[in-house]
Parts: sequence; C-alpha cells; structure tokens
Amino acid sequence: MNNFEENLAKLEQLTNDIKKSDITLEEALKDFEEGIRLARGMEKEIDKIEGKIQQLMNNPAPQDAEPAELDLFTGLGSDGTAGAPEAGTRQ
Repeated sequence: MNNFEENLAKLEQLTNDIKKSDITLEEALKDFEEGIRLARGMEKEIDKIEGKIQQLMNNPAPQDAEPAELDLFTGLGSDGTAGAPEAGTRQ
C-alpha cells in the first residue's frame, strides 16, 4: 500500500497532466477518475489520523497520582544515621 506522501505526489502529477493542452479527453477523464479515487483514499486516511488525535487529546495517558518514592532511607537507625562503620572498614 502506498503511503500518503506518494499518493499526494501522484495526485499532483495527475493534476498537472490534466492541465496539459495535448491530452485527449479520454486520457483526461481516466486521470480525473484516478485522482478522485486517490483523493477519497487520502481523505479516509486523514479522517483516521484526526480520530486518533482526538482520542489522544480527550483521553491523555494517565499520569501517576503520586510520584514513586525512592527507597533512600532504608537501613537507617532510629537517629536517622546509617550507624557507625564496622571495625576495619573505611568510610
């Protein structure tokens, strides 16, 4: 399946081809029909994208009510210190 940008480029090319003075009526009609088909497909794709954007705007990702607490103070003594170092260890 072609992406949106490729379809847009093709639609622009078809538009330019139709404007040429040396194109036959049958070729112009064929290009016009293809252009309408491309434009409708692109419109559907835009509608899908707009729907996704609306969902994101109306229902943002949930934020945590409270930030996670870091476990910074486990192992502290009742006086709020880590206690004296063991004998033979450096601080």
